[in-house]
Amino acid sequence: MVGRTAVLRIGIDLGGTKIEGVVLRGAAAVVARQRIATPAGDYAATVAAVATLVANLEREVGAGHLPVGIGHPGATSLFTGRIKNANSTCLNDQPLQRDLEAALGRAVRMANDADCLALSEAQEDGAALGAPCVFGVILGTGVGGGIVIDGKLRAGPNAIAGE
Repeated sequence: MVGRTAVLRIGIDLGGTKIEGVVLRGAAAVVARQRIATPAGDYAATVAAVATLVANLEREVGAGHLPVGIGHPGATSLFTGRIKNANSTCLNDQPLQRDLEAALGRAVRMANDADCLALSEAQEDGAALGAPCVFGVILGTGVGGGIVIDGKLRAGPNAIAGE
């Protein structure tokens, strides 16, 4: 069992071809890491895969109900709470946060994956620390971007400013 579970948390990268999860201690110490294939085109299986990955990571570190943050493709509509503009099209028009919270039995924090990248690089020990303007780009199964100005993420009125 890993001591001081209060400082542990889980980060999930929900991608088009893989779902990767890490358990972090403190700002950046990776305690555990697991990676699985994303169930292509199957929304319910994707939600179940994330839930299984979280459970497996918690079991590996001997802790339960850790805080979970998820970077995902696309954006969450400010009007409907559903995913839009995701390259993983099975996520589009789905209430991903609601369904993941139900599957995990806890609140989760979610954001666009490219926004997470840009904000991470602008803070702590990121490569762009101190830069007044940061633009992060993800080139993978899909393409996405995030913008940080003066240390603050800029999502824009439609939650897709970097895209």
